[in-house]
Amino acid sequence: MLTVKLRDDHIRLGQAIKAAGAAGSGVEAKFLIKDGLVKVNGETEYQRGKKLYDGDVVQCGDETIRIIK
Repeated sequence: MLTVKLRDDHIRLGQAIKAAGAAGSGVEAKFLIKDGLVKVNGETEYQRGKKLYDGDVVQCGDETIRIIK
């Protein structure tokens, strides 16, 4: 499981995927989200700008990313 530590009160989904290393670039993260390959807390998410908060869990392909404060 990968983790992304929050610097503020939230992080956007595309940024979190990139920061965790699950995508090599913001463009790659965008296409993963657009293609329906990303779930947030068990629900498929299509908004790259979705705000994530402490405790959220992102599933991106085979990678699981936990957002921590």
